[in-house]
Amino acid sequence: LWPWLLASSGLSALVQLVTLPFFPDSPSYLLIQKGNEEACRKAIRKLWGEGDHQAEIDDIMKEKGAMASTKTLRVLEVIKERSLRWQLYILVIVMTTLQLCGINAIYFYSFEVFHTAKFEEYLIPYVSLGVGLCECLSSILCSTLIDRFGRKVLLWGGYLLMSSVLALLTTTLSLQHRFFWMHYFSVILIFLFVVFFGIGP
Repeated sequence: LWPWLLASSGLSALVQLVTLPFFPDSPSYLLIQKGNEEACRKAIRKLWGEGDHQAEIDDIMKEKGAMASTKTLRVLEVIKERSLRWQLYILVIVMTTLQLCGINAIYFYSFEVFHTAKFEEYLIPYVSLGVGLCECLSSILCSTLIDRFGRKVLLWGGYLLMSSVLALLTTTLSLQHRFFWMHYFSVILIFLFVVFFGIGP
């Protein structure tokens, strides 16, 4: 079954390969990059139907003017630019914490936790698949929550809840040989960690 599951990701790539030539080019790409206003109008009509779309074209023209007045910085120039220093710090911190938050360790050791929880061998791959499905569903949920609560709240809340779950998971894994039900609690915590990861970071 796993070879078929891995191969299934190629299906979406094949669909894109077949259908993308029939999609119109982006209106902003045609106007800003190519400078072709007529092709831009044609693409807009194809995307949004007939009508007066001058307001949209004016917005793209404003974007083109803003891009023309903005200097493109190289990597070293971005690092040296004082006005971008805080944005750069925040970006580095967010990306670093994302890599060190523990999600890779959870995925790596989840098989062993499921095995210790006395799951049947043939069921463990499906439980692991359920963990991945949880992350997918929580990411979809995040897209609806981010407009309501904002990115900062979801980041702080996600990391706080993930830290709490990791602390509990460390405890349950340490006590799993004393209490038989600790194995199942560890499995629940793994699912919770993945859900909080999908909603937050």
